[in-house]
This record gives sequence, structure tokens and C-alpha cells, in this order.
Amino acid sequence: MDAPLLVIAAGGTGGHMFPAQALAEEMLSRGWQVRLSTDERGARYTSGFPDAVEIQQVPSATFSRGGVIDKAKVPFQILAGVASAVMRMRKEKPAVVAGFGGYPSIPALGAATLLNIPRLVHEQNGVLGKVNEKFATRVETVACGVWPTKLPDGVYGEHTGNPVRGAILERAGAPYIPPGDYPMSLLVIGGSQGARILSDVVPDAVAQLPDTLQGNLRVAHQARAEDLDRVRQAYDEAGIHATVEPFFHDVPNRMADAQLVISRAGASSVADLCVIGRPSILIPFAAAVSDHQAANARGLVAADATVMIPESKLDPASLSEHIAAILQNPDAAVKMAHGALALGKPDAAQRLARIVERLAQEGQDR
Repeated sequence: MDAPLLVIAAGGTGGHMFPAQALAEEMLSRGWQVRLSTDERGARYTSGFPDAVEIQQVPSATFSRGGVIDKAKVPFQILAGVASAVMRMRKEKPAVVAGFGGYPSIPALGAATLLNIPRLVHEQNGVLGKVNEKFATRVETVACGVWPTKLPDGVYGEHTGNPVRGAILERAGAPYIPPGDYPMSLLVIGGSQGARILSDVVPDAVAQLPDTLQGNLRVAHQARAEDLDRVRQAYDEAGIHATVEPFFHDVPNRMADAQLVISRAGASSVADLCVIGRPSILIPFAAAVSDHQAANARGLVAADATVMIPESKLDPASLSEHIAAILQNPDAAVKMAHGALALGKPDAAQRLARIVERLAQEGQDR
């Protein structure tokens, strides 16, 4: 008997792809076959997927990009993607289809709906994305990475948490070294959108810290390529030891070693902070749809595990005060770390996998 097939539909950003990758790894370990359905843009994020996962590119499109002509083509591109997915699913008969958001997930979810294949969507943020919102009433289960998540009337979600990569799980609950009079690590990460404000503000904020703190700080700052030179120069002129790169491949280790993390409030970043358990200062991306990054941070704020600063109130002086307040108060920093860890869902991938297996069984019993 052939192993059951799970089709994972995702794309667009790492925020969609990282939890999709985690579920793929978990289902492979349970003896399933896994295929990822995405588009050309989503395929750029697939390098971390296991080799056993087949990557299928299907046509899709969004109304949010391009001119009038491009937008006029969108319905036809989506229909072509759905038709392609229908033909393949009729042949392969997947047991379950799981969508992780982003417009590249439309063809597979649309085809599964037409063919009445058991299906679910996983929402990483505290507010449903546009695609997941459209399919929320057309799937058997909405799995929620953040709780509570605002859902349409009549739709009930299951709180699974956001699956994290294996490298994060390896550092799950790593012992926290509280700040003190010794070298300390400050990690600054921003995500792919809107990280420039961190490059604008954080170096000046660090430069305003008391000399006793500055002398002990080791900063790792992730900045856009076009901002690298000026950010490095800002730290150099302030005499601050800083590593500034466009991307850190060892974020799990850097986060585990950090006394404090300054970050956007993307779903994956919040999940990583909770699984490892670190104090943070979160600056939600103000242009995020429905202010979903602020929603992502609500649990950490309620647990006194983070300081959330809206972009409109972010400036070097106030940020410097918050950094100093945390790094000069070891007991408070430890409390923040423990508060974050208490919210972690290191078993999120297993929770999702159990939903997949349940839906597959229900599909067989129909």
C-alpha cells in the first residue's frame, strides 16, 4: 500500500514557508509522502525543504502587483493553476491538502475544494491573511499559530502554535544567561519588509546607552544590503562592537546566546523567541495587513515577556531607555525570558501532524 500523500500549499514569504517546511519534515518522519505546491516566487524559499519533498510550481497571481494589464490576467492565471492542480490531484489522490497562506496556495486549495479532498489552513498571524480568510469557511480546520486569532463568524480554530525549524528546536529552552558586568549579546533582526527603521534607530539608541553597558555589548544586526555601510559606520563611530550582515544563517544560535533581542513581530520571529525563551523589544511593522504584527505580540506583552513599541513612538532616546532598563535589571530580564518560554509551542509541528492524520482518517470514513 502506498504511503498517503500530503500536499502542502504555500508561498510568498518565509513566514509562510518556514512552518510549511516544519510540517513537511514531521510528516515525512511519520511515513507520509509530501509535495509542496507553490509558484516561482515561493520556490525561492524551498532550499531548506528535505530532498524527499517534491516541489511543484503552479501558475498563480495576485491583484496587489503590476499594472492594469497584469491585474486583468490574474483570474486567468489562477484558473490555469487550479485546473492544473485538479488534473494532478485526480491522478495522485492526496489524502489531505494543507494551505499555509499566500496567493501561491490558491490553486491547490481551490482544487481540493472542488474535489472535496480533506483540507486545512494554518494561519501564522493573529489576523487571517487574505487567502486564508477566503478559504476559512471552506476547510475542515483552521489551525492557528497565535491565540487568539480573529476568525470569521461560525469558524472555530485550533491553537497549534507556529511550527519552527529544526535548528530552533535544537536550542529550545536553552538556559538564559542574565545580563551582568560581562560581555552581553544584543541581536537585532528585522525580516524582509520594513527593517530599515531598525537600521535608522537602533545604532543611535545603542550609542546613547551608559558607557558601562556599551563596553560590554556585542551587537549582531541584520540589515538590508543597501543599509549595510551606513549601519556599520554608525556602530564604528560610536565605538561599539557590532557584526552587521544582510542575513544571519545562524540565527538560532545567536538568539540563544542573546541577552536581549530587538525584532519585528513577524509570526516566525515571535515563535522562535517563545521556543528558545528570550527577552525582547518588538517593533511591529506598521504597514502589515490589519496590523497583524501587533496582534502577534499580544501574548508576549500580556506575559510581560516583551516591550512592544509602535513605529510611531520609536526613537533612539526611548529605545535606549528600554534597552538599558532590561540589561540593567537581571531579575526582570530573567522573568521576561521565562514568560516567553511559557508561551512556546515546540510541539506545534506534531499538533499540526495530528490534525492532518485525523482529517485523512475522516476522509477514508466518508
